[in-house]
Amino acid sequence: MARILVIEDNNDIQEILRGLLEENHQVLQAFSGTEGVRLFEQESVDLVLLDIMMPGKNGDEVLEEIRKTSQVPVIMLTALGEKDLISQYLLAGANDYIVKPFNLDEVFARVTVQLRNRDLVSPAAPVLEEKIVKNIAIKEDTFEVVCGEKAVRLGKKEYQIFQTLLQHPKKIFTKEELYEKVWEDTYLPGDNALNAQLSNLRKKLAQVDDSTDYIQTVWGLGVRLKGED
Repeated sequence: MARILVIEDNNDIQEILRGLLEENHQVLQAFSGTEGVRLFEQESVDLVLLDIMMPGKNGDEVLEEIRKTSQVPVIMLTALGEKDLISQYLLAGANDYIVKPFNLDEVFARVTVQLRNRDLVSPAAPVLEEKIVKNIAIKEDTFEVVCGEKAVRLGKKEYQIFQTLLQHPKKIFTKEELYEKVWEDTYLPGDNALNAQLSNLRKKLAQVDDSTDYIQTVWGLGVRLKGED
């Protein structure tokens, strides 16, 4: 089941697309470009349906943000009057486009083709090995943590935090250091984004293995990967 992020400010179109896709895929919804970028940064996404004209960031700005870090398939949603803009979006990195009002069968077919193309090129990519940490395996290609028959998919920032701790298993990261390492931005005092992502990460790790602690808080100093007792 693929995870599809729909970035579209029109509620009716959002509901139509969700109804079309949710039987076969998990659908994430964003109603502005700014919200879409935030969700894309936090979640693991397999395909993006992206409107062009939206409040906050426009489609071109969102596409630019996505292409800074990912080659995930992006299908642009464009009104008939915007069709002359499509060439510039394709050159900027979009994979396909759909003109509104659209045919639902066409939408489903184009989504299926892009997901199929993504799967077809996967074998040519470098093979990503599983990392084993204590009782869990980390699947780098799907952002999943697995223990026995239990599996949970991490969000993008959760995965990046965990990977950062794994890469420096003995280092104690201050909040500022960990934030700036993962977000690649300056930490602002009072920003609760890191605490929220750490809390979510701990909960997801506990869902697959509640017998072991993986992240240790060192009071007054920061956080680190918890070593063996």
